[in-house]
Order: sequence, then C-alpha cells, then structure tokens
Amino acid sequence: MRRYTILLTPDVDDGGYTVTVPLLEGCVTEGDTIEEAIVNARDVTHGYVEPMTANGETVPEEPLAPQLLTIDVDVPAPVVS
Repeated sequence: MRRYTILLTPDVDDGGYTVTVPLLEGCVTEGDTIEEAIVNARDVTHGYVEPMTANGETVPEEPLAPQLLTIDVDVPAPVVS
C-alpha cells in the first residue's frame, strides 16, 4: 500500500470539490462531498498507478508528506482616482 497526499479545492461556483494528487501529474478528479471526493481520489490514483506497475515502470512515492499552510497577507486597498 502506498500513501499519497491529495488536495481538495472547493468549487465556489458549482459546489463540490476538485481533487488533485500533486505527486501524480494530471491525476485529477472531483466529488460533490468531501467523502465522495476522497473515494474518487482513491479510484483515480489506483487507476493511475496500476498501469505503471503492470508495465514495470517506477511508481512515484512521497518520501515525506507535504505541508499545507495558510498565511495572511496584508494587501493595500486599490487607489481610486
């Protein structure tokens, strides 16, 4: 079993979440709820790495999980003329 970090990005306009697997380029899915997004992430990740394994390719592994942080940045108000 391998462990992969996933990123769930809320879709403000349509609802639900877009899910990416940062280590696996182009490995993207979505879900209407967090739970569905996680299930879909497992499915798409499995579908991504299974053919690699079958073809004898090296499957990427995360040596350490990335850290996701949120920072606050002061942004000046726009100048109105």
